Amino acid sequence: MFATSPRDLVHEPARDLTDRRIRAAVIGTGGIARGAHLPALRALRDEIEVVAAFDIDEEAVRAFCAEDGGPGVPRPYTDLDRMLDEQRPDLVTICTPPVFHREQTVAALRSGAWVWCEKPPCPSLAEFDAIEAAEDGSGGGGPYASIVFQHRFGSGARHVRSLIADRAMGRPLVAHCQTTWYRDTAYYAVPWRGNWAGEGGGPAMGHGIHQMDLLLELLGPWTEVRAMAGRLVHDVETEDVSTALVRFGNGALATVVNSVLSPDEVSRIRIDCERATVELTHLYGYANDDWRITPAPEVDAAELARWRDPGEDVPSSHLAQLRSLVADLRAGRRPRASGADGRTSLELITALYKSAFTDTTVRAGEIVPGDPFHTALHGGVPGWAPPRPLPATEIPV
Repeated sequence: MFATSPRDLVHEPARDLTDRRIRAAVIGTGGIARGAHLPALRALRDEIEVVAAFDIDEEAVRAFCAEDGGPGVPRPYTDLDRMLDEQRPDLVTICTPPVFHREQTVAALRSGAWVWCEKPPCPSLAEFDAIEAAEDGSGGGGPYASIVFQHRFGSGARHVRSLIADRAMGRPLVAHCQTTWYRDTAYYAVPWRGNWAGEGGGPAMGHGIHQMDLLLELLGPWTEVRAMAGRLVHDVETEDVSTALVRFGNGALATVVNSVLSPDEVSRIRIDCERATVELTHLYGYANDDWRITPAPEVDAAELARWRDPGEDVPSSHLAQLRSLVADLRAGRRPRASGADGRTSLELITALYKSAFTDTTVRAGEIVPGDPFHTALHGGVPGWAPPRPLPATEIPV
């Protein structure tokens, strides 16, 4: 499938979507496809026609296509190339394990389809670069590959991003980004989870990526990171907890915590600015009411009221991002969370792993082709073993 370099591809002309619905196909028919992608596609049925689904498991894809609760998906496939060739979808959504994302994204782009791929987009920066190279960079209106980063698209994030960019609350100074979830042993019984080959990384990659992406959306580019990682509970290859200190280009300093060891589950971002603290607390998605702004004493009531008014409540969701993506597809413009804009979060996560595994400070732009962490988050040392906590009887007093 990769005999030809993506740089050598000749893309077909942008498709005319005037006066017709977008033809969409779903790749992978597991829980995220059923629970998030298909409902979002169906919610936009006036704009989108779901024409096919693909899965290597014939029974699974047929059950997905015949599932109750909607109009059904007309054509199940177990051969991806055949589906792309016969159905010529305008948009494919990729809901498979991360190890397949690069190959399936490139195949879809080659067929002329735009791609909306679940996070993480792929297990390494090298694979992301291959995806970006397969896009149509000629300015001809795509196809492009976008990542599912739905937390960027809620009204609360849009409003707070504007406040921070305009310095309405003063300079951002101190931030905290927390994804502390709980996953038991049964969660890791799925063969592709918890190992470098299947998942690419641990909770920093597979769980915390959403909050870290939102932090970057609010604060802008980072400049350096110092991190630690541990495998404290689960018998897996990857880490099950990580912490990091991050410096941003605007001078702000942040702490980042990613864990699957936390029974009291929460996703949280807190940013202390000169004139106010803004905090978001939720789990898997937020609405306007999940944001809180606490002013400094000198802020007057009228100004605070403006800060606290994000307008119409648009919760973060797959649907919110899909609406934006459809508008971009019809306009033939690059969507958010694609290309360089989509790469930023993977760059930070890769730097976090490199810092943790090498015990060094990693700076933005440092990880380039030739660096072992450019091709794998474990940096070529899949047997990495972080320190485990001492038994209570061995802890020095």
